[in-house]
Amino acid sequence: MSSKRIAIPRNPTLREAIILQNKLAPLVSQQSRIPEQIRYIAGVDGAYDKEQASGAAVLIEYATLEPIETTTAKARVIFPYIPGLLSFREGPVVVRVLRKLKIKPDVCIVDGHGLAHPRRFGLACYVGLVTNLPTIGVAKSRLFGTEAGETLVDSEGSVIARVLRFNRKSLYVSVGHNVSLEDAARIVKHCITRRGLEPILSAHQEANRLRWSSKT
Repeated sequence: MSSKRIAIPRNPTLREAIILQNKLAPLVSQQSRIPEQIRYIAGVDGAYDKEQASGAAVLIEYATLEPIETTTAKARVIFPYIPGLLSFREGPVVVRVLRKLKIKPDVCIVDGHGLAHPRRFGLACYVGLVTNLPTIGVAKSRLFGTEAGETLVDSEGSVIARVLRFNRKSLYVSVGHNVSLEDAARIVKHCITRRGLEPILSAHQEANRLRWSSKT
């Protein structure tokens, strides 16, 4: 299991990207490397306008869910949109905004899948390995697996995600890196408010605000 940052090429070919996912998936750690008392948690998200990506990271205080810091960045989109390979399209700008944070988060929630992925390497795994931060993947739609009660299982019946219900919708929570699924679900539950899932909701709003600002 990896205990250091991993460098991932920014513009692989389709074949190279799939090979990379299969090669890097075993490096993902499902063991929690988080402090006993979490102080800060970050949420990251990206938005697109043609070939321009806008990313945002919002850091909040875990106990109060109050915002502490926000960073944004723009980047040219290099990799095309291909289901199952979102990490190579969105990963670079998401990593950039995370690295701009002055305060290092204890945990990062990524708007995308982690291990709940056909090759066990979604966006949250990409972000986790590149930054070596504990990361959690939270997605609003199912990419892979079958729902079994409050879990998502693969073809062999192994649990790959927890399914949380919120406002009659489902949130698919999976391991990104350096966190157990049990801890991931607990942390996400703590961050759900009447508004939605913090700090992902705030990051989503900031990314879209940046995206639309370029048009005015």
